[in-house]
Amino acid sequence: MGFPENFLWGGATAANQSEGAYNLDNRGLANVDLLPVGEDRRAVVMGEKKMFHFLDDYFYPAKNAIDMYHQYKEDIALLGELGFKTYRMSIAWTRIFPKGDEKEPNEAGLEYYEKVFKECRKYGIEPLVTISHFDCPMHLVEKYGSWRNRKMIDFFENLCKVVFTRYKGLVKYWLVFNEINMVLHAPFMAAGLYVGDLDEKEKEKVKYQAAHHELVANALATKIAHEVDPENQVGCMLGAGKHYPYSCNPDDVLVSQLRDREDYFFSDVQARGEYPSYMIKKFEREGIQIDFEKEDLELLKNNTVDFISFSYYMSRVGTANPEIAEQTTGNIFDSVKNPYLPSSEWGWQIDPLGMRIMLIELYDRYQKPLFVVENGLGANDIPDSDGNINDDYRINYLSDHIKAMKDAIDLDGVPVMGYTMWSCIDIVSAGSGEMKKRYGLIYVDRDNLGNGTLKRSKKKSFDWYKKVIESNGENL
Repeated sequence: MGFPENFLWGGATAANQSEGAYNLDNRGLANVDLLPVGEDRRAVVMGEKKMFHFLDDYFYPAKNAIDMYHQYKEDIALLGELGFKTYRMSIAWTRIFPKGDEKEPNEAGLEYYEKVFKECRKYGIEPLVTISHFDCPMHLVEKYGSWRNRKMIDFFENLCKVVFTRYKGLVKYWLVFNEINMVLHAPFMAAGLYVGDLDEKEKEKVKYQAAHHELVANALATKIAHEVDPENQVGCMLGAGKHYPYSCNPDDVLVSQLRDREDYFFSDVQARGEYPSYMIKKFEREGIQIDFEKEDLELLKNNTVDFISFSYYMSRVGTANPEIAEQTTGNIFDSVKNPYLPSSEWGWQIDPLGMRIMLIELYDRYQKPLFVVENGLGANDIPDSDGNINDDYRINYLSDHIKAMKDAIDLDGVPVMGYTMWSCIDIVSAGSGEMKKRYGLIYVDRDNLGNGTLKRSKKKSFDWYKKVIESNGENL
């Protein structure tokens, strides 16, 4: 018993949080470049504050991030030392198509990722590549309104054809959209949607229309991937976290179930190939008119994903009682606080058993292989007088979650393909834009305002995770 022999152990990053080099080698400007640190970040992320260009009064951490663009060889060597079987990373759309609507790709961008994938292969690391980790070229945002416009499907199809063809034989595991359900919760960060000038009903329509276009694009990408190389495996990626009812009051149970459905809608379409009846009823009830083309339904039906991947950081709580007001935040989602769980420095509630619950529920729902592609603890790691970081709190968090995943495999019979903890190296936080909110096994000398040497150093968790991988999850 235990983890399968071919289990894919590794870690994850995203281009916009790690690469930097935002204006080098013909790269274009993307929505994710324009998320500032500070009190206005959330309003920009949510699409409520318009910020389509860099402004002088703000600091934009993605501009330089941790400069992995130039230091990828050093960083991948460290991942090789860890014994990674896989490395989840993403492609910046604007490196391949700087504006997004060009016919021909930018060769410098294509060459860069080819070198990165070959560097991974040198260490026996299988790349797991996210095509869109929230990236959207700002040219497409300004000219077409981003994913609210159906033309985006054609531009994305062009990107996918180029990427799948160019990297055939170098990459076989793919995710199309990162946390696709985030389009409902963080529309500008997740999909380049500015909605600040719309009323609530129109916002809902725009978000669900954009979601439909992304779902069609996801099916099209899956189709292309399988045509280009039958060895390709394509997964969907859900920002997950089970809603527990605050009490056994049936009203609380129903609220929690309905909240879960908001997110399962996306994986329902991607894994089952059709719109669920509850979403059709929602559109009818709320008067939301979604524009479908007749070929959309057939495309969705015939091009479902090969596996289900998801991020899991915390569970959430639902209640119908407005008087229960104590809230906690995590991964953009707000939730009622769970009195039975501890919290991180940033208020994210820690629930390892929720990982097992999530795995059981997703497998019961879809009967497809699962892949945990994000799971980690953000903490303000402070080096001691010798420069060491003894992050036992991170080791405990990861160990407890890995044990829960092992139980799901051993006790519940859930097929899990792999585990890529977030993030293997300190990168810019997507939620807050901070560097001090660190997730990595590798420390990067950089602060919230971009100061520091960018020097890499191993934390205590580095050696611990290396032993986990060496023992295939037995030595925790």
